[in-house]
Amino acid sequence: MSSITIDHPDHGANGKQLWGHPMGLYYLFFVELWERFSYYGMRALLTLYLAAPLLGDNPGLGWDDARTYSFYGTYTMLVYLATIPGGLIADRFLGQKKTVLIGGILLCIGHTVLAIEAMWAFYTGIAFIIAGVGGLKSNISTMVGGLYKPGDDRRDKGFYIFYIGINIGAFAGALATGWAAVQYGWHYGFGLAGIGMLVGQIMFMYGQKYLKGVGDFEGAADSINKELMKKPLTKIEKDRMLVMFLSFLIIIVFWGAFEQAGGLMNLYAEQKTDRFIGFLDFTVPAAWFQSVNAFFIMTFGTVVAGFWYWWKKQGKESSSLFKMAVGVIVMGFGFLFMSGASMQYQESGSSAMYWLVLAYLLHTLGELCASPVALSFITKLAPVKYASFMMGAYFAATGLGNKLAGMLGVWSTTLGEFELFTVIFVFCAVFGLLVIAILKPLKRLTHGAEEVSPVVAIEDEGYSRPDKVE
Repeated sequence: MSSITIDHPDHGANGKQLWGHPMGLYYLFFVELWERFSYYGMRALLTLYLAAPLLGDNPGLGWDDARTYSFYGTYTMLVYLATIPGGLIADRFLGQKKTVLIGGILLCIGHTVLAIEAMWAFYTGIAFIIAGVGGLKSNISTMVGGLYKPGDDRRDKGFYIFYIGINIGAFAGALATGWAAVQYGWHYGFGLAGIGMLVGQIMFMYGQKYLKGVGDFEGAADSINKELMKKPLTKIEKDRMLVMFLSFLIIIVFWGAFEQAGGLMNLYAEQKTDRFIGFLDFTVPAAWFQSVNAFFIMTFGTVVAGFWYWWKKQGKESSSLFKMAVGVIVMGFGFLFMSGASMQYQESGSSAMYWLVLAYLLHTLGELCASPVALSFITKLAPVKYASFMMGAYFAATGLGNKLAGMLGVWSTTLGEFELFTVIFVFCAVFGLLVIAILKPLKRLTHGAEEVSPVVAIEDEGYSRPDKVE
């Protein structure tokens, strides 16, 4: 089980409730909102800054497209790979809560340094951001899962709420930093991202009273799960670890395609898209397209969650693995619109903005099927002694997907964008259907973690049942 704790009255899950969820969820919501404001605000500018000419009104580094895609892929890969040591530190030494606090401090330092106009500051800031995200990202997601008891059907809904917070931050971050970069310069945009992270850090410190017993170090002398940390994994736990690692292949494929948004599609918006709105006499900043995905998530997040809830009540297949596979297929179809954009560019020398908007719409619907569900899936299956590590491994798979995205971007410079977009569509569709075809043996490895009651799950794993269990 991902979280087995005695039902203490002062635990964060049993305190003040708001709209049917623990109050602590909303503090984690706002912390992650501001962290994603800073991360996605900086991400929206990164490739544009790297590829901007050395000379001009707003000079960048003047890198060519291939070098830009490669750096972007490596940076985003390292950001998410860092969640593995971040998870291990939480599991073995500090607990999730303290590791999140330290990660937030490192992020504040990184974004502040990045605002300095010097190459040493650029690379130093990047290094601090990588370390900070490694400490914060996986552990705060695990804390969300820790707010709910095993078998609590509010958990998936809680992750959808949390996920909407992520994307409010991403939406506002891309708009705000994109505007600041155009008006005042790249480093003002980077600095604005740092201010957002500082706000998130203050909120996390203020909200500690709603997070009692959530994210504490499980190996501590006074931890009620201390003995569980010493037990070897059971057969059921090993099977669940296996299916989680297999699910990471879905994650790598999904993000390898999806993260063209920050690289190839970002530069496509800058270089090949007609962004001028005549009746407003206004040119849309390319960085603003990074907010489209977040806008659609805020718009359709509850709709997609409601659909899957209704789908499950109809008695139809609704396992997390099925939803993730459907997400890959839907997201892949979005690249057909980018193929259309490429054809229009080849014919007329520019492509319309609606191609990008439609592509981001399907990418978003695919993401809503796959990503928040995957976060919840990990908290349901991960053994308590490896809870943060497995969430870190999930984000590491996301990082490998990001590196794959950068490699595909480099490949587009020789293969051609139309060909690459079409290949991505075909591969995602075939891959998603293959996962659905082998769904039954994959689900057997979960041993009913998404269906059984918490009491059965605990007894199946060989644990003695406390009076009350979370």
